Amino acid sequence: MINGKTRVVGIVADPIEHVRTPERFNAYMQELGCNAVLVPLHVRPENFAAFIASLPAMRNLAGLVVTIPYKESVLPLCTELSDAARQIGAVNVLRIDHELGALVGTNLDGEGFTRGLLAQGHAIRAQHVYIAGAGGAAKAIAHTLANHGAASIAIYNRTESRARQLVEELRAHHPHLVAEVAGSVPEHCTLAVNSTSLGLQPGDGLPFELDRLPVGAVVAEVVMNPDMTPLLLAAAKLGHPIHLGRHMVDAQIEEMARFFGLA
Repeated sequence: MINGKTRVVGIVADPIEHVRTPERFNAYMQELGCNAVLVPLHVRPENFAAFIASLPAMRNLAGLVVTIPYKESVLPLCTELSDAARQIGAVNVLRIDHELGALVGTNLDGEGFTRGLLAQGHAIRAQHVYIAGAGGAAKAIAHTLANHGAASIAIYNRTESRARQLVEELRAHHPHLVAEVAGSVPEHCTLAVNSTSLGLQPGDGLPFELDRLPVGAVVAEVVMNPDMTPLLLAAAKLGHPIHLGRHMVDAQIEEMARFFGLA
């Protein structure tokens, strides 16, 4: 039951209709018996900076979950960043310190993705990874997979300069990792990841081609609505093991609650 003592967390995105974090987070709050609720907030890009600046004014607001397309643009608006957020260059959760008026950002996407993979029985150490995308989610996933012992990571992005920049960051932070720019057709990987928004909208094309993907390579999503994106449907039809986007969020919920001081 929501009342005057309820702590509020927001999730901000544009668009917002696809998000599934509220139902999972709120079920966890109910399980804990915690008087807190997560609500969706639809904010347009032209209003985003003003929206973030207004957050400390709302005293019962514990923090914010940040998703597409704001994980990178929120970074300079934070007053304090975790080491993970600095390394990755993106924030997906933001806590409000009302006493100091501070906005504390960190990134749980990478750990959420890797924990989700491991929980579903997929290996990370010594794997050869292909990632489509070079935005906030891709950065978090790539750095964390490298931290967990991936042997190589190839980055594909339609704007090649962004892929090249991420590859350079990976090489700088993980000198033993083989990191390279890739094309739209993964050929020599054991794990292929879509970290773009392709699959959210009806009619979206595939983020990468599956024709030359090795037998047994796992195809993983970050898009969580629908559960079975066109990429996952195509991969399953070809006999590849698949990994759903919702596993990344499920693995983050407890960490989010702790970060907001609600668990």
